[in-house]
Amino acid sequence: MNPVTFRWLLRRELWEHRAVYLAPLAVAVIALVGFFIHAPRVTEGIRGLAALDPARQVAAVVTPYGLAASVILLTCWIVGGYYCLDALYGERRDRSILFWKSMPVSDLATVLSKATVALVILPIVGCAIALATQLVMLLASTVALAAGGADPAAPWNLLPMLPMTVAMFYGMAVHALWFAPIYGWLLLVSAWARRATFLWAFMPFFAAYVLESIAFGTRYVSAFLTQRFMGAMARAFAPGALKHPITELSQLTPLQFLATPGLWIGLAFAAAFIVAAVRVRRYREPI
Repeated sequence: MNPVTFRWLLRRELWEHRAVYLAPLAVAVIALVGFFIHAPRVTEGIRGLAALDPARQVAAVVTPYGLAASVILLTCWIVGGYYCLDALYGERRDRSILFWKSMPVSDLATVLSKATVALVILPIVGCAIALATQLVMLLASTVALAAGGADPAAPWNLLPMLPMTVAMFYGMAVHALWFAPIYGWLLLVSAWARRATFLWAFMPFFAAYVLESIAFGTRYVSAFLTQRFMGAMARAFAPGALKHPITELSQLTPLQFLATPGLWIGLAFAAAFIVAAVRVRRYREPI
């Protein structure tokens, strides 16, 4: 695969799907507006921290920063799902697939570029926007404290910025690996479905859930889906770590996460889905 060609394919995706960076940017702006509205109360909050123990002081300061980052990163994963559903379906719908098939670009390179945007580019963009948002919030807090006569260095002293940033990038990497089979499945549906990609992507699982519930009275399908959507954090972080803001690197457990069988089984399914999407795209015609 030609690296130059692949780089241009990634640029093409970013040109055609601006929501990849515009959606998290919009959420970041909303988070900042909310924080600026709250800024006049920052001084009172910092002064009230003196009555708390050190651990609660850190938690109180970290919470708004963690919340802002969480909504931005969640937006990225939601955008990634919609992007994957439209990535291969959209080019058949607008018939641009005819142009790209006339170019010396393989189906493998095309599908891999779309998977890379969802699993690599989007997490990096989300982390960068979230980090920039937190820095703006930190500077705004400093200004508000200085204007209110409080210690402007208080947020800088209490906020564990480096561990928080490492934990944020680590968490996004964990979810990228854990969500890979989900995104691979969505890409396969996008390459195959002639219409209603959302229904084709989710109805099989809903039908399986209904059938299992009625016929057997069990909940294996719902447990499987819950585990795939929510199970990464319990393995990637120490027990009890998620009850409080992540402020220490000791709360990360990458070896435990990498030793999880569900991770590697999911990656195997992701690879199978992507290979299937490549083969389906090879023979699909415009809609």
